[in-house]
Amino acid sequence: MGRSRGGITTKIHAIVDGLGNPLRYELTGGQRHDCVTGYEMLQSMELQGMNVIADRGYDMNNILNLLGEKQAKAVIPSRKHRKIQRECDWWLYKERHLVECLFNKLKHYRRLATRYDKLSCTFGAFLTLASILLWLN
Repeated sequence: MGRSRGGITTKIHAIVDGLGNPLRYELTGGQRHDCVTGYEMLQSMELQGMNVIADRGYDMNNILNLLGEKQAKAVIPSRKHRKIQRECDWWLYKERHLVECLFNKLKHYRRLATRYDKLSCTFGAFLTLASILLWLN
């Protein structure tokens, strides 16, 4: 089996600011788990005193420990299989829709929505261009 370089199974991992503007993103193959890339992206950011909002897929001990070390507040709901469910600020968690809004804006660009690019370098280049256009609007 080959690895995904681009195309349909490519995943876009994004970090957005409080207004939904893209700050950082990374492309991975479809076979890579979300929490691995999320950990690497969060590790390289300055997060002290910030709220980190993510979905249940990022509820991993290594991510929660990293956020504790960086003195950031984790607004991540517990997975259903956890024996001890953590509390989550559901009013603050509603702001996660900004990430979904970013992906909705990116889908307006046909080239990103249909994922015709075979190579991740060309797909990533157009993703960068689309992100610049979003910042300019």
